[in-house]
Amino acid sequence: MVATSLWGFVTGIAMIKSGMSEVMATLMTLFVYAGSAQLTALPLIVAGAPVWLIFLAGCVVNIRFVIFGAALQPYFRRYPFLQRLGLGYWSSDMVFVLFMTRYGDAKKRGTRDQLYFYLGVIVPGWISWQIASIAGIYLGAVIPQSWSLEFAATLALLAITVPLVKNIPMAVALVVAGCIAWVGQPLPLRLGLAAAVIGGIVAGVMAEKHRDRAIGGRHV
Repeated sequence: MVATSLWGFVTGIAMIKSGMSEVMATLMTLFVYAGSAQLTALPLIVAGAPVWLIFLAGCVVNIRFVIFGAALQPYFRRYPFLQRLGLGYWSSDMVFVLFMTRYGDAKKRGTRDQLYFYLGVIVPGWISWQIASIAGIYLGAVIPQSWSLEFAATLALLAITVPLVKNIPMAVALVVAGCIAWVGQPLPLRLGLAAAVIGGIVAGVMAEKHRDRAIGGRHV
């Protein structure tokens, strides 16, 4: 919730600094609920970019949720489409990380406990995001820029993500994705982020296959 609140607060400040009115910014945070996509869309909105370009940029930034959805599908596939759609709307990076940390190795998937845990994470996350984002909208002007809150939000995300790295393939995926994201910063529409996601997955899969072959070779 700390990471979510910091990120929401930074996003609220960014919306106001982009020129949006307080009412417009509040409506955006209530209905969009996607910090990365919001921060990507803001400069395009300010620049007067066409709607299709703003939509495309948002899709590129959120492509990682396709992967999240595929990983979570075995846990929630027994629920009706509208319920799964609602659960997907409330999802976030932190929700995925926390859920997979607890149930990623579960042999039985789709249990009621898993649903309750998921709900127990997404509801407080959504509430803390909205409160922090609205606070950023209406109080952000009094925060000095020298505080660099966006960096604090990134550190909070790292504190959640790094403990998930438990083997070499995961470390390889993380390092490769980080390098691609850093190198790809100049790319338009934040394509560097999409490239980092794809590159990290490919590197992780290749590292896992290499590890399995090495283990198999020792058993021969």
